[in-house]
Amino acid sequence: MDDATALAGDIRRGELKAREVIEEAIRRIEQRNPALNAVVNSRFDEALAEVDRGLPEGPFTGVPFLVKDLGVEVAGLPATRGSRLFADVIAAQDSPLVARYRKAGLVLLGTTNTPEFGKNASTEPLLHGPTRNPWRTTHSAGGSSGGSAAAVASGMVPVAHGNDGGGSIRIPSSMCGLFGFKPSRGRVPGASIGDGFAYPLSVQHVLTTTVRDSAALLDAVCAPMPGEPYNAPPASISYAADVNTSPGSLRVALCTSNPSGHPTASACAAAAEAAAKLCESLGHHVSEAAPAYDAAAAGQASAAVMSAVSLAAIRRRLAELGRELADDDLEPFTRFLYDRSTSMTADQYVEALRTVDLTGRAMTPFFEQYDVLITPTIAGTVPPLGLLDTSRPQSMFENAAQYASYASPFNITGQPAMSMPLARDETGLPVGVQFVAAVGREDVLFRLAGQIERATPWPRTVP
Repeated sequence: MDDATALAGDIRRGELKAREVIEEAIRRIEQRNPALNAVVNSRFDEALAEVDRGLPEGPFTGVPFLVKDLGVEVAGLPATRGSRLFADVIAAQDSPLVARYRKAGLVLLGTTNTPEFGKNASTEPLLHGPTRNPWRTTHSAGGSSGGSAAAVASGMVPVAHGNDGGGSIRIPSSMCGLFGFKPSRGRVPGASIGDGFAYPLSVQHVLTTTVRDSAALLDAVCAPMPGEPYNAPPASISYAADVNTSPGSLRVALCTSNPSGHPTASACAAAAEAAAKLCESLGHHVSEAAPAYDAAAAGQASAAVMSAVSLAAIRRRLAELGRELADDDLEPFTRFLYDRSTSMTADQYVEALRTVDLTGRAMTPFFEQYDVLITPTIAGTVPPLGLLDTSRPQSMFENAAQYASYASPFNITGQPAMSMPLARDETGLPVGVQFVAAVGREDVLFRLAGQIERATPWPRTVP
């Protein structure tokens, strides 16, 4: 399947019919999903009926699309958050972002798998079962947007929604060989209405096979929404145009020192180093440097904020049900986090938010000195399924840090960051490289990404 931009152009010119494109996407999902478990809810009949009635005229009219089952909702589909506690919740209406996707002409075919409340770098919820990596089905597709990543990497659809509260777009993009872009805080309308102030770490966007699809989708949905608690600095006139614009000569910093203090896998460090050499060959000035901030405090603050949001959501759900928490409502790791967060005080939560603020301020001088920071996207190679097992909390304590340590700081600071599929490990699995810019400078990243993609294109689906 072509990328979304190409498909939309073919449909616009009459070279393809939207119904034919959607029927082909449905065929691919039905054929490929049983082996991967990427799509957990479908609306095929409704989607075809929407095509037959006539779609909105937008930049992606007729392009098939999937939405992650977390953070946003699609009217009429389950909104489970990957949790048995929410398994029978049906969304009454589209989230504002989903409405914007529809307005852009995208055809929503269903929702994708996610770990419970997104709290795993691997998509292996007890509710729906594990999502498998199309590059190697014994291995993880990443998380928490792993269902979307597997669907795009396997060619079911050209683009799918994700969100990123600690790397959840970039991590699965790295593991599945995709382009994954996390915009600045406030650039895209947030999660379901009412959670915005409580959850400043998570942002919404998509996972794609090409840079231009990501840029054009951001153009389509990034306008400010009245009432949003956070607004990013003014956007580029056109991110899609930025992809084909020279970035000039950038000041690039390279860092392969893991903020968590744990080792970085040699394949991941080598990928970042090779990307830095590529940037140097493209005319950019590269030096080794790392931002100065309290990584341990930032990690603790991130965990506290995310746990508090989950605690509130669980308590709201129990109030709706009119009962206490049952033993099988939550996975063991989520239950551990829930129990721990019940003792959090108001001042501890405020201090966590204060640390989020201070971390962003501490990072600012570094990005006045450098235009872009290059790091590995993750510190470890693609894990086999079962390594990150939320039914065994000890496995999470031992292994989880290496998958979010490079990505999560930039959720705390609100900066744009992207993972590019620039390498493979010694076994042939994808390895991503992360690029980070200052708040509001998505244009810098898209210009650099376009330049890199032209210099070293990657396979768009699994070879």
